[in-house]
Amino acid sequence: MFIEIHQLELHPLDFEEEYPAGTIDFGPDVTQRGSLQAAGRAELIEEHHGKHQKIKDIRLKGEVATGLELACARCLEPVVQQVARSFDLLYRPLGVDAGQKELSVTTTEAEVSYYQGEGLLLEDAVREQVLLALPLKVICREDCRGLCPHCGKNLNTERCSCAEPVEDPRWSALKEIRNKLNADTKN
Repeated sequence: MFIEIHQLELHPLDFEEEYPAGTIDFGPDVTQRGSLQAAGRAELIEEHHGKHQKIKDIRLKGEVATGLELACARCLEPVVQQVARSFDLLYRPLGVDAGQKELSVTTTEAEVSYYQGEGLLLEDAVREQVLLALPLKVICREDCRGLCPHCGKNLNTERCSCAEPVEDPRWSALKEIRNKLNADTKN
């Protein structure tokens, strides 16, 4: 859905979109499971810059919700992650802030994005919001043992026959201190 400036000049635009799996590309590591729901409102906000210049900003406010499949950060097994996020975004015309002297950015200004041409594509904003809602690392379960660093077997489902790593003797002094501290705390 393309949100056009000249349409927003007439009236705000309410949207309720459903994107089937595969419609929006979330990259190679994320697979959409089921449909993605996006609903909200787009409106035009006119901002005055100086005496004679008016800037037409687009404000998008709404929610997104979907289910995604990602790989566990430890064992690479698929993990289904439910995503729901509300957003309130402001888009300015590209280049409107160019040429101004550098200033420190406030929190409000950090949330400003830019559009080019006569409007913006809703799918781009939705994609960005879904990706921002994802955790940095997804783990299938708290006690996930991960993959063997030597043979690559999933240690949650099978044991490997790799030899236990030989302990580095340089760490033995620290290990003795830790054992002594643990013994002292138990007494």
